[in-house]
Amino acid sequence: MVSGGQADGAAEQAVPRPVDAAGETSAVSAQHSYFTYAFGLAAGALSAYLLVRGIARAGGVITMVLLAAFLAVSLNPIVTALTRQTRVPLRRGGAVLVVALGVMALVAGFLAVIVPPVAAEVTALVRAIPHVLQQIQDRSTFLGRIEGKYHVVSKVQSALSSRGLGSSAVSGILGAGKYVLSTLTSTLAVVALTIYFLAGLPNIVAVAYRAAPASRRDRVRALGDEILTQVGRYMLGSALNASIAGLATYIWTAAWGIQYPAALGLLVALMDMIPVIGSTIGGAIVTLVALTVSTPVAIATLLFYIGFRLTEDYVLLPKVMRHAVDVPPIVTVVAVLVGGSLLGIIGALVAIPTAAALKLITVEVLIPRLDRR
Repeated sequence: MVSGGQADGAAEQAVPRPVDAAGETSAVSAQHSYFTYAFGLAAGALSAYLLVRGIARAGGVITMVLLAAFLAVSLNPIVTALTRQTRVPLRRGGAVLVVALGVMALVAGFLAVIVPPVAAEVTALVRAIPHVLQQIQDRSTFLGRIEGKYHVVSKVQSALSSRGLGSSAVSGILGAGKYVLSTLTSTLAVVALTIYFLAGLPNIVAVAYRAAPASRRDRVRALGDEILTQVGRYMLGSALNASIAGLATYIWTAAWGIQYPAALGLLVALMDMIPVIGSTIGGAIVTLVALTVSTPVAIATLLFYIGFRLTEDYVLLPKVMRHAVDVPPIVTVVAVLVGGSLLGIIGALVAIPTAAALKLITVEVLIPRLDRR
């Protein structure tokens, strides 16, 4: 016979223990949360990678859009002045048309000044080729002695006859043509975007201000208007200073008989738009061209540009820019270096207005908030 205690023990072993439903649910929930977290992390990393890759691929387009927006903000004070004049006030569309025609006239004038000297030099080079070849064949000349010793012409002919160099030359020519076409297309795109941005700038700014919270919208509008005003004043002041540099270069080169004074004046004016280093590069180019006249003229030109640079830094710029941006010199240099390393000439051009905008935001927003804490 089986005792009662043994029967109860057997019954306990026969009946299965109840499952802890709460424990299983918590384990499944933990596994689900881990999976959701891992999936979200992977999706976020993939989205960030695709975003960075897309920005890198569209870097050229983004640069053109930013440049067009910057040019539109720079030309906006002229458009505003034309719409607010008392004698013959214009609508914004008419003012934008006048400004666009003026800019196109300046570009056409620049090409009219630059193209003839380049064409003349190319024509002179083509005409000089037979004379150079004659000197190479004459062993009594300097070029003839070099050819007799090093056989440069035969080496060039053998190199040109090789298939690899021929194909590379053809690909190089096609690449150069593609580059020229791409540059022309980009320029036209920037011009078109600038006109569109300039025409619709008030609406674009109004939409941007509406993105701010209603409680801070007035403050954002005041700060944004001040930034736009400073950028416009800076570009107008920079254009005025560059015009003075170009006019001084034209007068100096014409007085000393240096070739192409108008082209050199335009070149220096364009280079002077680049902060810090632009006028130095322009002066160096004009000094090298002055060497074609004589060494004393080149030395005098170098001294002229040193004196002009000092005058520009300590006399012209303080007067021209007194109502524009107020950026410390060290910040200017660092901003130009950083902007140039990121976006090249375009980055150097927009570096100082960007630094001025960041300074204004820091002084008006960041520092008061830190003081309250």
